[in-house]
Amino acid sequence: MSLLTHYFPDLTPLQKKQFAQLETEFRAWNEKVNLVARPDIENLEERHLLHSLGLAKVVQFPAGSAVLDVGTGGGLPGLPLAILFPEVQFHLVDSIGKKIRAVQFMAGALGLDNVTAEQIRAEQVKTKFDFVVSRAVARLAEFHPWIARSYKVHPAPGAGLYYLKGGDLSQEIAESGLPARTASLSDFFQEEYFETKKVVFIPAGK
Repeated sequence: MSLLTHYFPDLTPLQKKQFAQLETEFRAWNEKVNLVARPDIENLEERHLLHSLGLAKVVQFPAGSAVLDVGTGGGLPGLPLAILFPEVQFHLVDSIGKKIRAVQFMAGALGLDNVTAEQIRAEQVKTKFDFVVSRAVARLAEFHPWIARSYKVHPAPGAGLYYLKGGDLSQEIAESGLPARTASLSDFFQEEYFETKKVVFIPAGK
């Protein structure tokens, strides 16, 4: 777990144990259910766990807040974030049932009682949240309408969508017409993988 402890030196012994267990569980589940591409599993810590935690370099979810993870797949970025923010509630959704079952099992095995997971499309979720997170499910113009009504009436400070994406996003952001701000993960992580990786932030209510 060297990369995680390097960039997040304040992890507690429990969190370190949970991250190690998540890596073990994720690899085992990936053999049964294709959660991530086979080549990526060799770089699980860097390309999935640390990438997910890149959000925590951009936003600190306050205790008691609620986060919706859309298109979570194998529980990314929701499960790593739930370990890092034990006082925050996470609801992980995906339209693929076998992936959600894997996520539910992993959350249970890790003792993450701040995680719920549901097989549902984002636009069908009725509960309201402070934050929405996702890893590049679709282009912003297509994705944002799915979650635009997902926020609480009075959400936490900094509320909005935090979207992990890669590459040159200028055209995609312009096409969406949304007031997006971007942060480069290369400002926080020195590995080559993060050179083009970004977090796109769109405030709630936009």
